[in-house]
Amino acid sequence: MGIDFYYLPGSSPCRAVMMTAKALGVNLNFKLIDLMKGEHLTPEFLKMNPQHVVPTLNDDGFCLWESRAICSYLVTKYGKDDSLYPKDAKTRAMVDQRMYFDIGTLYARFADYFYPMLFGGAPADEAKKTKAIEALQFLNTFLEGQAWAAGNNMTIADINLVATVSTIEVSGFDISPFPNISRWMAKAKSSLPGYEEANGEGLKAFKGLIDHMMKK
Repeated sequence: MGIDFYYLPGSSPCRAVMMTAKALGVNLNFKLIDLMKGEHLTPEFLKMNPQHVVPTLNDDGFCLWESRAICSYLVTKYGKDDSLYPKDAKTRAMVDQRMYFDIGTLYARFADYFYPMLFGGAPADEAKKTKAIEALQFLNTFLEGQAWAAGNNMTIADINLVATVSTIEVSGFDISPFPNISRWMAKAKSSLPGYEEANGEGLKAFKGLIDHMMKK
């Protein structure tokens, strides 16, 4: 059967899984989900994922959602080694911390600020923007004196954070005030396996959505 991957190209969490699969050399059976048509609410999809969100993975009957959990699973099951998700307790804890920071702080604050404007036509909330900028400053501090988010080797923490930061960039945020992030992003774009295919194409789709929605 293989690994079925239910996704939207513009979704940052979906792109994180795609980049992880690329880094591992894992082939996914891509299943595009049209949320506007309610394809995530069909009985078949709800049986796999009662939370009806993307990304969703179906690995020969084993169903999983939440992108960071999917990335961890893919590396643990299919990785030729543990470099992307090290087994050493302290290193793994740091990778986990960075991913929890991503979902709970960085991505969450960006989404809280930007998505009401994008999808609801809300005015810019400067207080929320300040919180999003603070989250970027936290990441900039984490990256001080080290090549990657959780140390000197690339891990799935970087892959997930790159998906988020590239999304923040394409939404119009200027990351140049954050030199460590700028350096790290340049390194990631040139060294992450299949970056353009797995992340760049989806970013173009997200930018197209922004251009369309913001003109309304």
